[in-house]
Amino acid sequence: MDNRCVIAEIGGHRFDWGSRTYVMGIVNVTPDSFSGDGLGDDRDAAVAQGLRMAAEGADILDVGGESTRPGHVPISAAEEIARTEEVVKRLSEQSSVAVSIDTYKLEVAEAAVAAGATIINDVWGLVRSPGLADLASRHKCALVVMHNQEGTDYAGDLMAEVKRFLRASVAAATAAGVRRAHIIVDPGIGFGKTANQNWEVMRRLEELRELGQPVLIGTSRKSFVGKLLDLPVSARLEGTAATVTAAILRGADVVRVHDVQEMMRVVRVADRMK
Repeated sequence: MDNRCVIAEIGGHRFDWGSRTYVMGIVNVTPDSFSGDGLGDDRDAAVAQGLRMAAEGADILDVGGESTRPGHVPISAAEEIARTEEVVKRLSEQSSVAVSIDTYKLEVAEAAVAAGATIINDVWGLVRSPGLADLASRHKCALVVMHNQEGTDYAGDLMAEVKRFLRASVAAATAAGVRRAHIIVDPGIGFGKTANQNWEVMRRLEELRELGQPVLIGTSRKSFVGKLLDLPVSARLEGTAATVTAAILRGADVVRVHDVQEMMRVVRVADRMK
């Protein structure tokens, strides 16, 4: 056990960091998700998927309305709200698990929090929308801050740069009043990194313990797994399972996945090993 073993009460949900691994199910209300699971603007399908994931054991449902795949076409905040607000509201009302909004836009997060989201998942670690920290503080939401950058060039050691970025994000969040137990760090697998750099982050994941925060990892169906195995998105389940296991054994507290039922089994075994 380490200094992350504290209890966080987030929107009526208890997270006992360090006691077990929590599972975040991905609900993509997008037409262009890299993983092929985007549901477009079919809100009924998105809610049904989220409820199924909750029934399968997910602890968090992460609702996203804009693709972050390489080459994605950005959308307006208004369109992102139109895709996500109703889904967040219905999942918050109909499920018994925490609901997260996957966005870096303040307006989208505000609408989602008003609709019932209790976690804000920011893929830009407060760089593009620093106001997300104040929003999380005022509403006692949890905040996921992810490492990200344009391009894959690093001036120095890769993990040193990732940790520097995340330390700054955590400092900005705490300065805004967000509780330390409510701040989750994500090294950003697949964001601003080559395939080899992703593998390096995975190998050195334990270094993130230095930050003293819960760690989230999202490797599900990603291209670095596909490139290694020479497999399309639809055939990356086993590769994802291997990365989830490795991440848990290296200290991950939350794993963000598409295939909740299968990954719940992986998590139970990896947690028992750990």
